[in-house]
Amino acid sequence: VQLQASGGGLVQAGESLKLSCVASGSTLPVAAMAWYRQAPGKQRELVARWLSGGSSIYAGPVKGRFAISGDDAKSAVYLQMNSLKSEDTAVYYCNIVTYSREYWGQGTQVTVSS
Repeated sequence: VQLQASGGGLVQAGESLKLSCVASGSTLPVAAMAWYRQAPGKQRELVARWLSGGSSIYAGPVKGRFAISGDDAKSAVYLQMNSLKSEDTAVYYCNIVTYSREYWGQGTQVTVSS
């Protein structure tokens, strides 16, 4: 099973992007799905997590601007990013946790110019 992430790109501050991540090869028994990001010189950090059942949590800096959604029937997770800021620039990684292991996507670059 591989996670295919897409949707990154170069945008101006204030614009929006939507990231997508889909598992190929198999449908996974999802417990949770998440997006992380890693900016240059910084540690990877949690952006948002979606739990099977529909609840979600957000990191403080993105609360109110980003929205995570998931489709566990498709083993897919999405991140709608609005009002982007230069500090959102990072490589974004999707993560899917099942009841036995976790999977990571390859990362997609998001660059926000001010």
